[in-house]
Amino acid sequence: MADPGTHAPFTLPLLLRHPALAWVPRVRLGTFPTPVERVSTPAGELWIKRDDLSGAALGGNKVRALEFLLAGVNRDDEVLTVGARGSTHALATAVHGTSLGARVTVVRWRQEMNVDAHAVARRIESTANETIDARTPVDAMLRALLIRVTRRPHWVPAGGTSALGVLGHVNAALELAEQVAAGRLPAPERIVVPLGTGGTSAGLALGLAMTALPVTVVCASVVPRIIANKARVLRVAHSCARFIERCTGARIARPDPARIVVEHGEYGGAYGRETERGREAVRWMRATHGVSLDATYSAKALAAILGTPRPGPTLFWLTYDARGARGAG
Repeated sequence: MADPGTHAPFTLPLLLRHPALAWVPRVRLGTFPTPVERVSTPAGELWIKRDDLSGAALGGNKVRALEFLLAGVNRDDEVLTVGARGSTHALATAVHGTSLGARVTVVRWRQEMNVDAHAVARRIESTANETIDARTPVDAMLRALLIRVTRRPHWVPAGGTSALGVLGHVNAALELAEQVAAGRLPAPERIVVPLGTGGTSAGLALGLAMTALPVTVVCASVVPRIIANKARVLRVAHSCARFIERCTGARIARPDPARIVVEHGEYGGAYGRETERGREAVRWMRATHGVSLDATYSAKALAAILGTPRPGPTLFWLTYDARGARGAG
């Protein structure tokens, strides 16, 4: 059973709920709403939110944030972002930034590499106008800071995680609530999503709080605990809520901390490190449903689902577009 989504003109549910946010600049990069599909699994009732289909040029969850973060970028402007060497965020910024005619600079740090990461890294190098490789995240941030001071580029933060970028993921939760109300899928007991910089998790948790849907956001960490933790997710969600309140004058509900669960069991000890359970999840999804996952993010989130059967419907938020790797040639 599937909801095919639509290519018809689409007004963001967030703007329908808070029209005062219409003044916040946004550039149309994606195709929304993204479809939902039910899949058969021994782990219980499982649905997939196909955010891999969110963009014609390149989909994935980052498109939602970039619609706000790249708004106002003009031809020949410089766009600057940072990420790990095989960062899908960096690739999405390069693809969509260059599609707007901007010159994109990516500063990257080292990570443990896998086949998908190598492919994404090659495509970043072929898409961005300038790629600068640093040794560590701190080194990368310092190099990016120097560029920001000397060249004054349009800055896109790591992972697209900021109060502004998170608006896209708040809207994603409201979009999901509309699909539930329309009978496209049952209200899930939980949403399982990979947890990196936290923007997607925070936005979903905030949007769900705004709808009063009693859904738990299960965050499968793919980075160290110093970054992937509930406190950070809540801080990002509260920052976005305050931004909405300043824009609209409305009181915005905050996420219930009990509705955010961070699971570290699938991390594997390093960003980009493949795990056997992740590999099994990739093989299962490709063999049974023809959908490709990446080893860094979506494989680990799906492994968290398949490894722990739970009662009630589970929604797997598919954040990865395999075309990012295939485009590397």
